[in-house]
Amino acid sequence: MKAHLMFRDRAFSLGGDLPWGSDTLIEDLELNTLFSAMCAGDAFLLEVARKAVMASLRDPDEIIYRQDVLRDCVANATTVRALYGIAVEAIEIEKKSYFGFFNRYPAAILSSARELMQAFIAVLLKFREVADNCASNFRSEGFTTFFSMMQHELADDYFETLKEHLKDLQFRNGALISAGLGKGNKGMSYVLRKLNERDRNLLKRILLRGPQSLTFQIAERDEAGARALSELHARGINLVADAVAQSADHVLSFFRMLRTELGFYIGCLNLGNALDAKGQRVCYPQPAPVTERRHTFSGLYDICLSLRLRSAIVPNDIDAAGAELVIVTGANEGGKSTFLRSIGLAQVMMQAGMQVGAETFQANVCESQFTHDKREEDASMTSGKFDEELVRMNEIADHVRPNSIVLFNESFASTNEREGSEVARQIVLALLENHVKVFFVTHMYEFSHGLCETMKTGAVFLRAERREGGERTFRLSPGEPLETSYGEDLYQQIFTEDMRAAEGEKTVTEA
Repeated sequence: MKAHLMFRDRAFSLGGDLPWGSDTLIEDLELNTLFSAMCAGDAFLLEVARKAVMASLRDPDEIIYRQDVLRDCVANATTVRALYGIAVEAIEIEKKSYFGFFNRYPAAILSSARELMQAFIAVLLKFREVADNCASNFRSEGFTTFFSMMQHELADDYFETLKEHLKDLQFRNGALISAGLGKGNKGMSYVLRKLNERDRNLLKRILLRGPQSLTFQIAERDEAGARALSELHARGINLVADAVAQSADHVLSFFRMLRTELGFYIGCLNLGNALDAKGQRVCYPQPAPVTERRHTFSGLYDICLSLRLRSAIVPNDIDAAGAELVIVTGANEGGKSTFLRSIGLAQVMMQAGMQVGAETFQANVCESQFTHDKREEDASMTSGKFDEELVRMNEIADHVRPNSIVLFNESFASTNEREGSEVARQIVLALLENHVKVFFVTHMYEFSHGLCETMKTGAVFLRAERREGGERTFRLSPGEPLETSYGEDLYQQIFTEDMRAAEGEKTVTEA
């Protein structure tokens, strides 16, 4: 059985490594804040969130399929959490059982597997009850398939047959085993047979004699005979023990798979609750095919920053449809890096099938996503800062593929502007030639102005707003690069605050 809640045609797996560059992407986009909100302190949900978010979908149909399931989860949060709780309950039952501990003795294997299957019946009945009572409230293809499967596979006759088989496997009336004789009259081809049903008419059972048979009994103190009989019994039930154990393992794997897939949506619900508490809006993004170039949104904000701060985050509205290059310039401390993170977060969350932090969001799917952020000086002094930037860029170049996206945050600014601008220009043009979308936050005027002069199509130039007097609005709007980043505003702000603080101390001292 498959849940079909994450994919239409396959199950979601926690196995395997994360894509190359995931650790860097998590660090630069501050995704650990997102994972923390999704897991709400649950270690298992944290593992699911990391795997599901970083394993990006590249097919818009798969993204929409998952979005539809998420819509059902949001509309029926109580039912979904109840389903998740039932799956967890089943897994906890297995942990408390002896299933899997005895792997040498058929009788022990059969006993533990039978008891586990008996306990699973109550859990499966709960799933069936939820399907019967709540299936009509769900609209997505994923949940419709899931509930239909549950009602079909867990029909009344299934439970009746299961209970009957488990009862027979208790061997209250003994075990009927057939065997053949091999070389040296050794037993072979042991087969467990179904006992003939006893006639329910007591009078007939008393009056009618059964067929004659040869029997023998083991003496009470005949340990060797008892051991031999036990070995015969083990050989006879061996195949059945394996079959029941496989059935129990199959049902258990379904519960684990269901817990994993529902765990992703529970994480999305937890995230939604955290954002609702802050009054932040989310939307279902519209994914476009990987070969198109779309990036249009309104009210986009950095979700991770919002989760950390108490104050509201200033959103942005941008239309970069048809653009492969977006250059962001403007005033220092104007919100450029925050904007870049919001772009990366929205792309990652969209390709995980999640809601994004915006009023509306539309973007093309990307093959992969990379970040090239500024780093602190190498403490070991084994290389300079500029060398370290080039090494990281070389690693990205080895892994980037056409129709990917790369986010640069003040890259190559550790050298002089002329050299940094030339390096940045050549790298960006090479990426564009290979159909890689680029977002670049920079203070290098020579680099940004040169591209603005030469690229009249396929590029969007944004500038962080600055009001008269130096006030930052933290909004970005279309605008050509300027020669200044208004660093003097920060100088005035810092030194004005220091002078005011010094004057305050002086006044207090004189008083």
